[in-house]
Amino acid sequence: MAFVELSGVTKTYKKGDVEVVPLRDVTLSIEEGEFFVLLGPSGSGKTTLLNLIAGIDRPEQGTLRVGGAELTRLSSGKLSDWRAETVGYVFQSANLVPVLTAYENVELPLGLFPLSRAERHRRVLLALEAVGLSDRAKHFPRQLSGGQEQRVAIARAIVVDPPLLVCDEPTGNLDHESAEGILSLLDRLHGELKKTVVMVTHDPRAAAHGTRRMVLDKGRFLPEGAP
Repeated sequence: MAFVELSGVTKTYKKGDVEVVPLRDVTLSIEEGEFFVLLGPSGSGKTTLLNLIAGIDRPEQGTLRVGGAELTRLSSGKLSDWRAETVGYVFQSANLVPVLTAYENVELPLGLFPLSRAERHRRVLLALEAVGLSDRAKHFPRQLSGGQEQRVAIARAIVVDPPLLVCDEPTGNLDHESAEGILSLLDRLHGELKKTVVMVTHDPRAAAHGTRRMVLDKGRFLPEGAP
């Protein structure tokens, strides 16, 4: 069953007097429970596509359905609510709030939901346990390694239990050992918690963790098997 469906999607924006078209007539289907990896050179439209799937941006043309919702038909408010419930976004940089502890950073998304303090506490502890950082809950970002910061970011992304994780170069700023730890964690979230994962990467070693890989170049997908 398709969880993500794009049909004839085109995205444009203005750069000065020039119209840039990062995506042109893109059609894509990602099955529920897939670990889908998107490869391609810089400027190929990968992050643009990721932001469309995450409901951060909208296409000018085409249809975009994610988790049964037609995103192009949702109002801004409805789209914001959908995104909060459905999508966990993991960026290349952890983007943690430096004055908050790991616990407080993970707790932030829960402020959008009418939950009791006890329920927020339970969810934060579960998320930190899932990424192996229960013992770092009271640490500030400056007291964590790069790999640990990214684990906190992943805990923040999964704390509301979203069905979809979108990851934009999640290992791009990490050393090899830390990167492998993050990829193993994503494998576990995909395999054990049945998350649908969509990941953008330049790294062939990271791409090997996906169950399916496609290459995007100049806003279009290359033929199956293209390098």
